[in-house]
Parts: sequence; C-alpha cells; structure tokens
Amino acid sequence: MKPSETVTRGSGDKPTSPSLLANPLDFISEDHLRERQICAVIDALATADAFNRQEATAVLRFVNEELNVHLRDEAEDLFPLLARRCTEEDAIEGAIDRIRADQDEAMRLLPEVRAMLTRCLDRGADLSAKERGVLSRFAGHVRRHLVAENAILLPIARARLTRADLRILSKHMRSRRGLPDFPGTTDVE
Repeated sequence: MKPSETVTRGSGDKPTSPSLLANPLDFISEDHLRERQICAVIDALATADAFNRQEATAVLRFVNEELNVHLRDEAEDLFPLLARRCTEEDAIEGAIDRIRADQDEAMRLLPEVRAMLTRCLDRGADLSAKERGVLSRFAGHVRRHLVAENAILLPIARARLTRADLRILSKHMRSRRGLPDFPGTTDVE
C-alpha cells in the first residue's frame, strides 16, 4: 500500500489487515477496534441463554492468535518509545502503569477464559454463573485499558513519536507477525 492510500476502517470482525502496518499507530488503533468487538462477543457469551459455539471459537482464536502479539507490540515497543519521547508534563508513566495493571489482570484471567471456553466446546456444556462472571471481568479489564490507550496513549504517540520511531515500531510489528520489512526501509536502530 502506498502512503497516500487510505484503508477503510474495519468493523472489528476480522483480524487487522497487515497493510496497515505501514502506519503502526493506525494498525494499533484498528487492533483496538478488533478488541472492542471481541469484548462485545464475550459479553454476548456471558449473558446468552445458550452457549454459542461460533462466538466461543471466535474468542478463542482471538486470544490464541491475536491478543498476545498486540500486547507485545505495546509492551516491547510502543510503551518504551513513549517513555523515551514524552516530557514530564505528559505524565505518561502513570498512564502506562494504569494500562499495564488492567492488561495484567486480563492476562491473569486469560488461562481460565481459555480453559472454560475450550471445555464448553469440547463437551458441549454451558457456562456456569461463575464462568460468566470471569468472562465479564476479563472483558471489563480489556475495555478499561483500551479506553486509556485510545484516549491518552495514541494521541500522545501521534504527537511525540518521530518518523524514525514509527519506522522502528512498524519494523518490529511486522517481524513479530513473521512479515518482511517494507522494501527500501533502512535500519534506523
């Protein structure tokens, strides 16, 4: 994709298009839309009268294939870049700490979320009231960190990160996904 081309915002019902990696902050923003969509699916699972196998499979695919790499994008690249570029008045460290706390809590619940959805799929069982509560808490922590990232981190990143920072971020995000670097990109590290 050429820099002048635009990509229409997705609905969040599919993984984020790798074509957006040319603009890593747009890719992260689109990943956030995807996470919000998955949270809506989780909410539906938690409140449904009957277990929905298709929705459970979609959630498992997301947490097994997309979530970890997205969190690594932030923890290994975006957060450190912001910490280096932001001024004291940006108060970015406090925002990052709050976001990490919600991410950590979601990750603490993740093995239980995986296990119960897998169990329901394997055995054709329904979710218990306790399991529904775990799903709701998981989605809540994911949503809280998304709100802070969208309202605080991404606007500051757009203002503070340099073109070189964005090239590094894009390069690492592509590498994390097993994709080659864009042609003609120099190693700016």
